[in-house]
Order: sequence, then structure tokens, then C-alpha cells
Amino acid sequence: MKEFYVSSELKDIAAKVYAGERLGFADGVRLFQSRDLLTIGHLADLVRQRKNGNRAYFIVNRHINHTNICINRCPLCAFGRDAQDPGAYTLSLDEIEAKALECRGKGVTEIHIVGGLNSSLGLDYFLEMLRRVRRALPGVVIQAFTAVEVDYLARTSGLSVEETLRLLMEAGLDSLPGGGAEIFAPRVRQVICPRKISGERWLEIHETAHRLGMRTNATMLYGHIETYEERVDHLLRLRDLQDRTGGFMAFIPLAFHPKNTALEAMGITGPTGYEDLKVLAVARLLLDNFDHIKAFWIMIGPKLAQIALSFGVDDLDGTVVEEKIAHDAGAETEQYMPREKLVKMIREAGRIPVERDTLYNVIWEERA
Repeated sequence: MKEFYVSSELKDIAAKVYAGERLGFADGVRLFQSRDLLTIGHLADLVRQRKNGNRAYFIVNRHINHTNICINRCPLCAFGRDAQDPGAYTLSLDEIEAKALECRGKGVTEIHIVGGLNSSLGLDYFLEMLRRVRRALPGVVIQAFTAVEVDYLARTSGLSVEETLRLLMEAGLDSLPGGGAEIFAPRVRQVICPRKISGERWLEIHETAHRLGMRTNATMLYGHIETYEERVDHLLRLRDLQDRTGGFMAFIPLAFHPKNTALEAMGITGPTGYEDLKVLAVARLLLDNFDHIKAFWIMIGPKLAQIALSFGVDDLDGTVVEEKIAHDAGAETEQYMPREKLVKMIREAGRIPVERDTLYNVIWEERA
């Protein structure tokens, strides 16, 4: 290992990382408080190398946001609409099937589907959606519906979460995305998403999915009103669940975008690039039982995502094709990233580009 200067404030934490010891709550808070970003990045990069060598992953995927009508209307969200609002929409099953059919022959290995809580849509709509996407793309992984959506479908159908997930899985659902986690702390949720399910419920739904054999992802929305302590609590609760189930594949920090949200009026401006890199790096250090940390280029921009490959990140997500939620909140990135550009970004960062599927099975790896 190359020698690296570590400031005195982080020497004891660095010693734990070098020794492969688990970090605790106080360590996490100190890392967020520290301004020594390069040391934090160095330590996170060391963990990344131990887990994934020099590989950096991406996927050829396509997003579908089937409706923006949502009964929750969370203050954090610019995507949701009331049914009568201008711009409100719901895709028909035929429209969703057509979007899936467009992916044929384009190397897509994952369809990612999330949307609002639309009271006009019953469970049958979602089951038929899955069946149609499965018929259109028989070999493609369907990663769909946040824990918030699963909870809503269960409650409105009078079913348990397990019964709901079993029906969805029979219709074609393969994996849950990590959305809806936000920050688990009740204080924060009361302000940014008061009508959304609790953090405990989110964890319960993912634990149920894991018990049924489904792999899922986890997220954290940061850069609004949360404290460092609340971030660390969130991360450690994810780590605790992963200790019990091993069902999470990747952790994806999501940078808050305030534009067009109710939180914008509170003067919240969202995180800086410095904070983006720190969150990614600290997540890599605390989540020692997660194999992958993803920098979602849609949220932080492709250039910063590329730099993040030296701050503990080993995954840049994928081609995406269409994404409405972050862009309604002011994301200025493109909605599509060609496969060739992802490969170039990874290669120029000194990493080995690896195309994966949802479960991190290797589809292609660049050889020297």
C-alpha cells in the first residue's frame, strides 16, 4: 500500500480501516464532520479496491415512470401531481408495453419502473403491466416499485406485504429499487415526506422481499434538513438489515434537488459537489457488508460521478434513457447516456469497464 498522509483527527479511524475493522456510529459522525476529504476518499478507495479490484460497473437499462399522479404530494418532490393538475399523466398498459418493445435488440438487460401513488390504479394494473413487460422482454430483469408503492398496493388491496410481493413476483417482478427510503429519522420525514411510510416500514418491506429470495437496492436522500447523526443512523440501520439478510446489492446515495419543490421556499439549496463525494465515501466506509456503492450520474452529473470512482464508488448505474423524477426537480443532466460514453468515462478514470446485469453478473468486461 502506498504511503498516504493521514491527519491526526482521523488517524484512529484510518487504523481501523487499514485493519479491516468495522466503524461505529461515532466514527461515522466524525467522518462527516471532517474537512479532510482526501483522506476520507483515500480510505474509501482502499475499501473499494478490496471489494471490487479495479472494476467499475454499469448497466444498459431503461427507466419508465408510469404515472406522476400521487396522493402523498411530499414536500421533497417536484414530480407528483394531483389528477386534475396540468401535466398530470398516467401511461396506459399499451404505452408501457410499447416502451418495453422499443428496447428489443438494443442490449437492454433491466427495466426500471417507479411512479406515484395513483388512487385510480389497482393491483390488476400493475400485475398486467409486469406480464406485458415480461412478454415483450423475456430475458430482461424487471426492477420496479419502491417500498412505498408496495405498501400502498398491499393496503389498498387488503393484502399483506408478503402476499402482494408474491403476486408481483409471479407476474414478473424480479427486484425492488431502493427509492422511498429518504432519511429514516422521524423528525426529518415529518418535514420532507409526512405522508410517506415510516423508515421502519421501508425496512420491513425490504426484509420481506429478501426473505422471499428477492435482491433489492437501498438509497438515502441527502442534502436537505438532515443532520450528520441522522445520516449515520440511516446508514447503520441499512447495515443492520444487511447483516440479517444479505439481500441488498447496492447502496445509492441520492443528492436532493430542491427546484420546484416545497422545500425550495425554505432556502434549501441541495448539496455541493464536495458533500456529494463525502457522502459516497463515508457510505463506502460504513457499509462494509454492501458489495457496491453507486454514483447515480443522473443526480450528481457525469463528471462528478467519474471522479467518485476514486472515492469509494464502483458503479455508475446505466444508460437510463428516460428519467422524470429528478429532472422535474431541476436535474440538468441528460436523460440518456450512451453505452460507449459510460465505457469511456470508466476507462479514463483508470478503471476496468464492466457491463453487468441487475444482479451483478458480468455481461462484458474490457480486456487489456
